Amino acid sequence: TTEICSLNSTTSPSQDGKIKFRLAGYPRKHNEGRVEVFYNGEWGTICDDDFTLANAHVLCHHLGFVEALSWSHSAKYGPGTGKIWLDNVMCGGSENSIEKCVSRGWGNSDCTHQEDAGVVCKDERLPGFADSNIIESLMICLCMQVNENRMKNIRLRPLSGAHVGRMPVTEGVIEVKFKEGWGHICNTGWTTKNSRVVCGMMGFPSQRTMGKKPSSLQTVYRIHSVACTGNEAHLSACSMEFSKANSSASCPDGGAAVVSCVPGPLFTQARARRFKLNPMVRLKGGAKTGEGRVEVLKESEWGTVCDDHWNLQSASVVCRELGFGTAKEALTGAQMGQGMGPIYMNEVQCRGDEKSLWDCPHKNITAKDCKHMEDASVICNIPYMGFEKSIRLTGGRTRLEGRVELLLSTGSGVRDWGLVCGDGWTSREAMVVCRQLGLGHASSGLRETWYWDSSNVTEMVLSGVKCKGDEMTLTDCQHHSVVSCKRAGAQFSAGVICSDTASDLVLNAPLVEQTVYIEDRPLHLLYCAAEENCLAKSAAQANWPYGHRRLLRFSSVIHNIGKADFRPRLGRHSWVWHECHRHYHSMDIFTYYDLLSLNGTKVADGHKASFCLEDTECHEGVSKQYECANFGEQGITVGCWDLYRHDIDCQWIDITDVKPGNYILQVIINPNFEVAESDFTNNAMRCYCKYDGNRVWLHKCHLGDSFSEEAEKEFEHYPGQLNNKIS
Repeated sequence: TTEICSLNSTTSPSQDGKIKFRLAGYPRKHNEGRVEVFYNGEWGTICDDDFTLANAHVLCHHLGFVEALSWSHSAKYGPGTGKIWLDNVMCGGSENSIEKCVSRGWGNSDCTHQEDAGVVCKDERLPGFADSNIIESLMICLCMQVNENRMKNIRLRPLSGAHVGRMPVTEGVIEVKFKEGWGHICNTGWTTKNSRVVCGMMGFPSQRTMGKKPSSLQTVYRIHSVACTGNEAHLSACSMEFSKANSSASCPDGGAAVVSCVPGPLFTQARARRFKLNPMVRLKGGAKTGEGRVEVLKESEWGTVCDDHWNLQSASVVCRELGFGTAKEALTGAQMGQGMGPIYMNEVQCRGDEKSLWDCPHKNITAKDCKHMEDASVICNIPYMGFEKSIRLTGGRTRLEGRVELLLSTGSGVRDWGLVCGDGWTSREAMVVCRQLGLGHASSGLRETWYWDSSNVTEMVLSGVKCKGDEMTLTDCQHHSVVSCKRAGAQFSAGVICSDTASDLVLNAPLVEQTVYIEDRPLHLLYCAAEENCLAKSAAQANWPYGHRRLLRFSSVIHNIGKADFRPRLGRHSWVWHECHRHYHSMDIFTYYDLLSLNGTKVADGHKASFCLEDTECHEGVSKQYECANFGEQGITVGCWDLYRHDIDCQWIDITDVKPGNYILQVIINPNFEVAESDFTNNAMRCYCKYDGNRVWLHKCHLGDSFSEEAEKEFEHYPGQLNNKIS
């Protein structure tokens, strides 16, 4: 009645145990690269002789993508090493395996690695596909029928009624859902290593040791003799015995397996609102808690991890280090957006039991090894908290949009639904709502929702909401203790539009440092700038057109490293025409430029309206989409950047009234959170500034989130330069 089955490594349902496939090479994205085949215990390549798009279709299916877009010859992604396994491959395109295609046979080739073939697959996964980096629908045993023993779900049933309804559930009987219903695991031979794996799947970083608990369950035991190493990301990767469907084996001297898990700090009953994550690793750019681009700290500066050899074991070390469970997905190809700054680690190969990613074997990076298009990301298992049950969207055309309604307890203990005041509502608050609902990123935060008036809920229950953007629930954000809303009426309640993707703008900090200079600009050349409020207030008392203004000038390059284009919130019909400069402003304030004293007081400022948001340049393979000429559409495409040259109007701070001394230059992009982004913490850039009355020097220019907390505090206590020598 039982069959022994072991899955020591997660394999794809589309792979047959004899051959495996991967994409490699550089430069590339996660859905393209040199095709490498694992055959007879060795990785090798495919020669480009007679290669066609039909071949590429078959290979992309092997790799879990729906189809091929193109293919490449002559080792476009660099020459491989080892065997050239296949040559003169000719497929029709409908074959379910490359072995069904015509070829010269395994290992029979007259090619060199300069002829290695590559493919570009459509970035869309086959439904249910699971590979070594992704777990979607893992099977208990590949050696048994797939549709019979697919593990639908795993849950913990609380041991006592006292724990029912309390979130998260940390202790309970393990229940596994199969095609025919829920079953249990026999606890005979159950170990803490098994518990570690189950707790990881439930979103918990560790487990408690507990004795066997008597079970009075009248149950079917479908799984027996589970033997995990403790490093598996999923129970299906452990060795076990499995009862066939419609039969069960007894559980001698035992009962149903039970676990007790230890929640991470974010998920304890008294979870701190301002909990500080482990200082050596963090996740950036993700829409939900427990997902994002992996960044590690080295010598007080954050950097990314290259995706070569990135897998679930290494990703799980990151997740546990941050107080989550094991990794659900280990993503490659900067799928959570590209980072900026250094790349610290490559070819990370963890066992799975390391305390920190830095403890894992890895290679240090050289510039030629990796680019940010290869940044590694993770999606971690997190405990189910039920946060989405206390918030909803109403009136929208789709489930991704609507008026925000909260379920809050009143003073009398009654729960009724209510509205959120729209005063001061921005895309940062919308980020938290979309996260709480599990709907991804925010696309817009709306202060008026009269067009979504479909509910009979009219009472305001929350006002003055101000979020940082990383909170898990809206009530975690700052808000009024007593509701106070300036604009009464449901039409002025808050609304959101959520999206799968979001933009992410960052400033090129080194370029600011390299291009800074001072110009004494004659007043007769500044009439247009004065009209657009780009000069200090004292300019109004100047003897126009005689005299000059002293300007601190620099170039700005603003990159979109997110996963969606950055577009102005207002459409072209709402843009404002400025006759003097003869251009449209698509955003009133796109950037703030501030010069601060060392104690943080503003001594001079400037601002930049987005008179022209466009794609100046793009990474290789990315096409420009936005151009300002002829009243064109404005925006910044993913993978492109917008250049504001130092010599254009308003690209400055007017420092005419500033005395010589030590200052801090601060630049903030999208300062009013007018357009939604995946991450607002990297929108500010700051530099040390030394001004001697004639010349200016900048140093230590950095993004607001690129230093460690300790290094940023040191920056705050900058004593000033005693001379012009920058160490």
